[in-house]
Amino acid sequence: MQASVATLLIVAVLAANLPFMTNRIAGIKKVAHKAFGWRFLEWGVLYVAVGLFARFLESRQMPVQSQEAAFYVATLSLFAVFAFPGFVIRYWWRKRGI
Repeated sequence: MQASVATLLIVAVLAANLPFMTNRIAGIKKVAHKAFGWRFLEWGVLYVAVGLFARFLESRQMPVQSQEAAFYVATLSLFAVFAFPGFVIRYWWRKRGI
């Protein structure tokens, strides 16, 4: 596996879980309770950021391939799968004593 592919996968997994792991809005402003809408919006912005990072990595190695809608559906689904552990820990994991 090439180093750029491994780097991209690691960045994608971390970015997909980041909104669910912190109570900071955009990593800057700390709030007591961050609503699900903010987390979803941050997740979407991070999906676009990782996509731009992937395009940058691809452009360094070869000409960038044109993509159609099926590509974006597949990558969005993969990004959702990457976010599943953070979502489960945030919303489904039961805290002891509650």
